[in-house]
Amino acid sequence: MPKWIFVTGGVLSGLGKGLVSASVSKLLQLRDQEIVPIKCDGYLNVDPGTMNPHEHGEVFVLEDGTEVDMDFGHYERFLDVEASGDWNLTSGKIFQEVIEKERRGEYLGKTVQMVPHVTDHIKDHLHRNADENGSEIVIVEIGGTVGDMENQFYLEAVRQMRNELPDSETFLIHTTLVPYLETVGEQKTKPTQHSVKELRELGLEPDMIVGRSEEELDESVSEKISLFCDVPEASVISDPNLDTIYRLPLIFDEQGVDDIVAERLGLPERKRGLGEWREKVENLQKDAVARIALCGKYTDMDDSYASIEEALNHSAVELGGSVQIEQVDTEDFTPETLEGFDGVIIPGGFGSRGVEGKIDAIKYCRENDVPILGICYGLQLMTVEIARNELGLDAASEEFDEEASDPVVKEMKSQKDVEAMGGTMRLGSYEADLKGQVKEIYGRERISERHRHRFEVNPEYEEQLQDAGLRISGRNPELGLAEFIELPHHSFFVGTQAHPEFTSGFENPNPLYLEFLRSCR
Repeated sequence: MPKWIFVTGGVLSGLGKGLVSASVSKLLQLRDQEIVPIKCDGYLNVDPGTMNPHEHGEVFVLEDGTEVDMDFGHYERFLDVEASGDWNLTSGKIFQEVIEKERRGEYLGKTVQMVPHVTDHIKDHLHRNADENGSEIVIVEIGGTVGDMENQFYLEAVRQMRNELPDSETFLIHTTLVPYLETVGEQKTKPTQHSVKELRELGLEPDMIVGRSEEELDESVSEKISLFCDVPEASVISDPNLDTIYRLPLIFDEQGVDDIVAERLGLPERKRGLGEWREKVENLQKDAVARIALCGKYTDMDDSYASIEEALNHSAVELGGSVQIEQVDTEDFTPETLEGFDGVIIPGGFGSRGVEGKIDAIKYCRENDVPILGICYGLQLMTVEIARNELGLDAASEEFDEEASDPVVKEMKSQKDVEAMGGTMRLGSYEADLKGQVKEIYGRERISERHRHRFEVNPEYEEQLQDAGLRISGRNPELGLAEFIELPHHSFFVGTQAHPEFTSGFENPNPLYLEFLRSCR
């Protein structure tokens, strides 16, 4: 039987429950436990694929093509696992499945209700995932905040599971905010007390409280939380602001978090330590190996390009240092902005806003031999820039100019007839046959990377583009579409339709990002 760890949040959202889940899982992984992380989100979207990054942060894409919350990026990067779309639940997905069951007559004429039908469906889903994956530990993160209307049925399902299973098989971690009030010069525990009170009103008792704060929790504060929230003082865990998210497992390790969990759940002893992880974390304190400009349009929200920034961090650590990343808004852009940068990344995106600034950035890098990596939309705009400035075409992508005389990037016919949002995109893992520089970078002739895009390099213009010096160095073996492009005589001018940042891990950086950063040194 698997052991269950539930992670809830209180006071406010955005406290880092996903990082807490990933860090606890990382420590328990040292005991050779097979861990499955599951995220339950309260929003009514079936998945976050149609959400604006300004509103919800980055959309993370799994190997199977499922668009999920960015917390799955933490799970995969920390645990070096390949997550499944079944590990993500949303209210939209749950309600859709329950209604479909009702329409098929599976409830035998009963009045379908939140309890027990919706909660039973959630529990069945969780147990099925545990069984199918042969997991020894399932860690379930409940999105949002205790008290939110939209996550009540998840918390009720957790309450039922806690009652149905032996005490030695479940553990509940509650993450709360412990603010510092400058006017009195101390950390305040009252928000945590109220949050735990609200949790108890739902029939749930925390086994551990993780206090998010600017600084480490004062001893007196831990004592007070322990007293008023009925958890042992050793189980009041400090989660202060850190220089890097990868330090959190080390902070939890120092506080014996996994020992507390392991004792309750009866887990085996550790088989290995965090020595290599610690060494990599310390590399992030060293001087930057390069200064990188991330040229996009979602620059007013830190999480919009989270996976790209983390992939750069992974590569910098591998090279023995850190990386300085600065977001550059391409809506109000001049090429002079890029002076002093060692390399440029053009990230993925949608729509016309900021496009011309990105094209100007690409032209600057091409003409000044500045290393540049184009991701998804970045590859498409690299193609447009060369078609305009080397071939003299009236070039554009159909995405931002449907009337262009030369649509060097266009939507394929096979994608135009799909009506469901998200369904018109290539999502998930696709293979590419490689040659040239990218073949040397990956060290293989065929690779697989994850995708999330709708528009492709127009095959009708490929011959002209190659005459202008652009090499199509990766091609999908089934669809025949361009997957990678490069300029052979440039220090590093590579574009990919894929999102290689989604397969980069802290202990295993993606080869393309690693070589890009190496070229920037």
